[in-house]
Amino acid sequence: MQLLNGTVQRYVWGTRDAIFELLDCEPDGEPLAEYWLGAHALSPASTPQGGLDDLVKRHPQWLGQATADAYGPQLPFLLKVLSARHALSLQAHPNREQAEAGFARENAAGIDLASPERVYTDDWPKPEILIALDTFESLNGFREPQATAELFAGLGVADELSSVIRPLTERKGAAALAQVFLDALSLEGERRHLVDVAAAAAMKHSNDEGPVGDFARTAVELDNVFPGDRGILAALLLNRVTLQPGEAFYVAPGQMHAHLRGTGIEVMATSDNVIRGGLTPKHIDVHELVSVVDFAPQQPQLTLPVENRPGVDRYKTPCPEFDVWRVRISPDLATIRLPGSRSARIALVISGQVTITSGDSMPLRQGQSVFLSAEELDASINGDGIVFVAASGLR
Repeated sequence: MQLLNGTVQRYVWGTRDAIFELLDCEPDGEPLAEYWLGAHALSPASTPQGGLDDLVKRHPQWLGQATADAYGPQLPFLLKVLSARHALSLQAHPNREQAEAGFARENAAGIDLASPERVYTDDWPKPEILIALDTFESLNGFREPQATAELFAGLGVADELSSVIRPLTERKGAAALAQVFLDALSLEGERRHLVDVAAAAAMKHSNDEGPVGDFARTAVELDNVFPGDRGILAALLLNRVTLQPGEAFYVAPGQMHAHLRGTGIEVMATSDNVIRGGLTPKHIDVHELVSVVDFAPQQPQLTLPVENRPGVDRYKTPCPEFDVWRVRISPDLATIRLPGSRSARIALVISGQVTITSGDSMPLRQGQSVFLSAEELDASINGDGIVFVAASGLR
């Protein structure tokens, strides 16, 4: 068991307080968007024995036999704290086959890993789950086309925007959504003013109640951050989802999403592959977008924790790269066996003070984290606090 030091990511959309507070650090006035705990080569966590990426390469037995057999000497999951004060870019992530093919293709083309034209920074998929620590707002998955058409009509702009949104009523399902989404991203010249038309109408309806009011407020919120961005019309095709603390949603490969605001725990496969689809000044590869994104409409599905045993809640996902649990320990509970045995594990304390024992005992306070190898089968925890634990999905 080793104490971990994560790495910070200072993106402009980050909050100025939440991650600092979780880590029990003084804010420095600058945005802090993400705190990474993992072994991704771009930003590996460190231990007293060195970088976590190097350690698992030198000690593949620490990963667990099933994980090492499937993925080689690489930690297959990454745990993050994410905190957004405003919207991130519209984005989706590839599946494993797409990531391997895309990474190889860009390498063969000689595109530098640091190039703004680069789409694939590694050859891994990036399924992920986000678990809310406070009220968390996000856009996630495509709404039924007819429902979106009715919302635009509720704003009173269906006729003015008909050149873009007409397929919502003339076609069905994924075909309608793909056509409108891609047309919105291609708005040029005089057609760019259609974004302003939608934003102005949304402002007039921003105090309305019900779905039209919610739709209008989303448009206003996005226009405040990305004024006139054509990605706003594309984003308005997505469902808006609100998570309360402890609730989660799973983001499958190909699922378009854009986090709006809030703080949460993210666990994902060890990847930083992002296929952007708007609300960003960064490169958008429309061809790759079409090949990766699932345009099928879907109802948002929340993932609720299921209690495995007293004090241990599991967030179940279908992907093999990771599992994640919330451990709620209190003086009223006996010592709890830490979940995820037979795999390397990362445990992050988000509140209180706990002690994790695996041979030696290590007291941990809020914001501290540890790495445990697969060989540490009988790790246990006691104290008073909340801890998130991530492990491989193969054990």
